[in-house]
Amino acid sequence: MSMDVRVVGVGMIPFAKPGASESYVEMGAKAVAAALADAGLSYTAIQQAYAGYVYGDSTCGQAVLYRAGLTGIPIFNVNNNCSTGSSALFLARQAVASGQVECALAVGFEEMRPGALGSNFPDRVGPMARHAGLMGELQTHDPKAPRAAQFFGGAGAEYAEKYGTGPEVFAKIAAKARVHAANNPFAIFRNLLSVEEILASPRQYGPMTRYQCCPPTCGAAAAIVCSPAFAARHGLDGSVAIKAQAMTSDTASTFEERSMIKLIGYDMARDAASAVYQSAGVGPEDIQVVELHDCFTANELLTYEALGLTPEGTAEQFITDGANTYGGKVVTNPSGGLLSKGHPLGATGLAQCTELVWQLRGTAGSRQVPDVTHALQHNLGLGGACVVTLYGRA
Repeated sequence: MSMDVRVVGVGMIPFAKPGASESYVEMGAKAVAAALADAGLSYTAIQQAYAGYVYGDSTCGQAVLYRAGLTGIPIFNVNNNCSTGSSALFLARQAVASGQVECALAVGFEEMRPGALGSNFPDRVGPMARHAGLMGELQTHDPKAPRAAQFFGGAGAEYAEKYGTGPEVFAKIAAKARVHAANNPFAIFRNLLSVEEILASPRQYGPMTRYQCCPPTCGAAAAIVCSPAFAARHGLDGSVAIKAQAMTSDTASTFEERSMIKLIGYDMARDAASAVYQSAGVGPEDIQVVELHDCFTANELLTYEALGLTPEGTAEQFITDGANTYGGKVVTNPSGGLLSKGHPLGATGLAQCTELVWQLRGTAGSRQVPDVTHALQHNLGLGGACVVTLYGRA
């Protein structure tokens, strides 16, 4: 399959706290309209659509996309936990790359409730029962801590014990996220926080404090992908291409190596990144900007190493040197990331895509990273799935 797929339209709406947003239908429809306007296309040009969301009934995608038009195209609903948005993008890209269609749309949206994530179906076996069971064997359960915080906080604690990493190292990631988000009108938290304020917030689990955990958020984002021929025929801006993309799920190492770091998807991320680098013929040293899945500061730290941005065991130096921000080696989460921009589960992957397309176009305003030629996206969902996408100039 050809990997020469162009991203010709992106759009998102400002994220909001639960209870302060419009309905998922309104949010999703606005993101789709923004992507269509950005591309300069009518919805009638879209040949397939993929809609991602986690908390919603069946065919929510149709409810959103019917606002754009009733054209009879195939609409697929996607749910892959926190990697849902990128999973929808993966399928849209794959449809174009395979030649099944010339133009496809991916939209992600989420209307979330306040508080920690939970199951809507407590009357049956949960899909993460195996993961939760192993976590219970590897570390002490805290009934007051959110389950997600125990997964990622436990992984952070394991890393800290292995490498002697202090709590302030994790806190510096959250402080950096706030600095970046201050320049993003789409972010939910734009006020600055000091390392001391972050460390003083209530502890959740392991080294994680409240300000090191992403908030439940409502929002939507969308992207339109097409073939180069379609872009040329319709006079579209085809300057941004998906150079490579890989999607992985758990392997035996997730469970057999009895490591919290492995349990929260380290190997999924490493394997997906490796496949992307190999396919595109580039390495992490060629990347100028990354939007990665910082649901917790621990995961951002671990992902630096999983993506090969810094060797294993060196994340502390990477952070201390400022290699993860403007003026450093690679700018991570210029949007503010999940920690500060927010994390509406179904929308996150497509919001990351939108930010990176803006960066490659040179239209990111005060967040612009200089001279971007390659941009990397990492979107992780426990349970599990990980999507890594490499964008570049066509």
